Amino acid sequence: MKPASLAFVLASGALFGFGLALSTMVQPEVVLAFLLWKDMGLLLVLGGAVAVTFVAYRVLPRVLERPWAGERFLKPPSVMAPRTLAGAAIFGVGWGLSGVCPGPAIAGLGTGNLPLLIALAAMVAGAYVQGRFFPEGKP
Repeated sequence: MKPASLAFVLASGALFGFGLALSTMVQPEVVLAFLLWKDMGLLLVLGGAVAVTFVAYRVLPRVLERPWAGERFLKPPSVMAPRTLAGAAIFGVGWGLSGVCPGPAIAGLGTGNLPLLIALAAMVAGAYVQGRFFPEGKP
């Protein structure tokens, strides 16, 4: 990867982590309150994420000749298969029980929330089990 691209990725990741921390999404208690419909503040974060994703995937490839930090736009892989739905369901149950999502968990470590290490360890274990016992291309 070119140094300029690496710097762009680093800056993007830092901005993303800062946004997660600023929105309090790095606090599982806040996420669980949102999921229980007690605090709808994260709805603004979700709306912002949908807007940015829409622009990034639908608008920018039509407006720009090439990405700012890449050679060409790639089509995002999206296959609706039973394993996709099962994975989404498992992810949703885990998120609902713990209030922790991978991105906010990593960003939360930067805020000093060390109990998130437990959730990250569980995510790594789940990824290992999936890769070891349910590799790509096998049902």
